[in-house]
Amino acid sequence: QPLHTLRAAEKELLPGFHQFEWQPALKNVSTSCNVGIINGLSGWASSVDDSPADTITRRFRYDVALVSALKDLEEDIMEGLRDSGTEDSACTSSFNVMIKECCDGMGDVSEKHGGGPVVPEKAVRFSFTVMSVSIRADDGEEVTVFTEPKPNSELSCKPLCLTFVDESDHETLTAVLGPIVAERKAMKESRLILSIGGLPRSFRFHFRGTGYDEKMVREMEGLEASGSTYICTLCDSGRAEASQNMVLHSITRNHDENLERYEIWRTNPFSESAEELRDRVKGVSAKPFMETQPTLDALHCDIGNATEFYKIFQDEIGEVFQKVNPSREQRRSWRAALDKQLRKKMKLKPVMRMNGNYARRLMTLEAVEVVCELVPSEERREALRDLMRLYLQMKPVWRSTCPAKECPDQLCRYSFNSQRFADLLSSTFKYRYNGKITNYLHKTLAHVPEIIERDGSIGAWASEGNESANKLFRRFRKMNARQSKAYELEDV
Repeated sequence: QPLHTLRAAEKELLPGFHQFEWQPALKNVSTSCNVGIINGLSGWASSVDDSPADTITRRFRYDVALVSALKDLEEDIMEGLRDSGTEDSACTSSFNVMIKECCDGMGDVSEKHGGGPVVPEKAVRFSFTVMSVSIRADDGEEVTVFTEPKPNSELSCKPLCLTFVDESDHETLTAVLGPIVAERKAMKESRLILSIGGLPRSFRFHFRGTGYDEKMVREMEGLEASGSTYICTLCDSGRAEASQNMVLHSITRNHDENLERYEIWRTNPFSESAEELRDRVKGVSAKPFMETQPTLDALHCDIGNATEFYKIFQDEIGEVFQKVNPSREQRRSWRAALDKQLRKKMKLKPVMRMNGNYARRLMTLEAVEVVCELVPSEERREALRDLMRLYLQMKPVWRSTCPAKECPDQLCRYSFNSQRFADLLSSTFKYRYNGKITNYLHKTLAHVPEIIERDGSIGAWASEGNESANKLFRRFRKMNARQSKAYELEDV
C-alpha cells in the first residue's frame, strides 16, 4: 500500500485521532482532542532543572489514550451489547469502565553506544489496561459487556508514559507523574461522550492502581521503605506482631487515611516524641501523592516467597534449627551445595536476583525432592514437603485470573491451608520466624481471602502485563542489556 494509506491507518491507532468530549469539561486539561504524543511534563510549571526537561519524558494525555483504548474495543463492546440482549440504541448512557493502572521502574536502560542527551540510566513506565466495560441496565443491575480475557498480557497493557527517571528519586517521579494524577482526578468527576457503534455514548471511569510492586506502593502512598517495622501496605501490623499472629489481620489502610496520618505526622498535634508519633501514624511519614488500591502484587509475591523458600532450603541443608549462629563460611557452603544440586538435577542456573521464571521452577514438589536429598534427617524432609504442598495449594488462589472458576476448592480451603502453613512455620521452622517475617509472606498468609472477596481476583490485577512490556521497551531501544553482547555490533 502507498505510504499515505499506511500513515492514515497508523494515525487511527495512535491516541489523538478520535473526536470525543467531556461533560463537564475536564479541569486543568486543554479542550483539544487531536493530541498525539506530548512532552510528559506538560501541565507542570517547569522546574526540573538538572537534565533538559524535554528529554526526560513522553506521554499521551490520559483521556486521549483512554479514548483510543475504547475505540480499539469498539467491536467487542458492540458484540457484548448484542450478546447481553440489551437493545443497542437504548443504551447510550451509563457505561462504566474499570481501568487497572500499572507503574514500574526498570534499571539499566542505558544506550549501549548512543550519543543522545544526558539522561538517567533508569526508566519508569506507567500504563493502563481496560479491565471491563459494564452497563447499568434499566432494572438497576450491572451487565458486563466486555471483560479483558488476558489482563496480564503486554498486548492489553497500554503504555501511557515513558520516563527516564530513577523510581527512587521521589521528587522527579512525583513531578513526572503529577500531571497524570491531576488528569485522572479530573476524569473521576466527569463523563466521557464518545461515539461507539455510530452512536454517542457516555462513559464513567473507575481507576484502580493495583499494578505496583511494594516499593512503588510505599513510595506513592507515603509509607516508609519495605525494610520498615510496619511490614504491610494493607494493615497496620508491625513485624514482630505479624510473626506471632500470622493469619488474623484485616485490611485497614487506604489513601484517605494515609493522607490524614501524614497531616498528623506533619503537625504533631499531641506534641509527642518521634517514636510515639511514628507509632501513631504507623509509618506514614511522607505525603501520599497517588491513590493505589490496597492489594497484593501476585508476581512479586511469587518472587518474594520463592526467595524465602530458597533461604529455608539453605538453612535446612545446614540444620540451622539445632545450631546457634552458624558462621558466614558455613552459610556460604550450604548455599553452594544448594545451587550445585539445583543446577545438576533441575538444570536451574543460580541467579543474581530472584526472577519470576526461577521462582516458578523452584516452587515445585520436584525441586523439594531434589533439595531433600541434601537434608540429613527424614522428619525435616517431611516437614519441607508439607510446607511446599501447602504452598502449592495456596498459590493458585492468588495467581489465577478468576479463582472462583479456576480453582474453587483451593479458594474454599485457603484460610485453613494458610493457618496450617503458619502453624508449621511457627513450630518446625521457628528459628526463622522468631519476631520476624517477610512482607510478602505476611500478605500471602493474612490478606489473600479478604482481597479475593472484595475484588474477585488477585492475579488479574497484578503487574505482569507491564513487566512483560518492559521487555518490549528494551527491545525497541535496541538495548538488550541483560543479554549477549552480540547486539552491540548490529549497526556498525
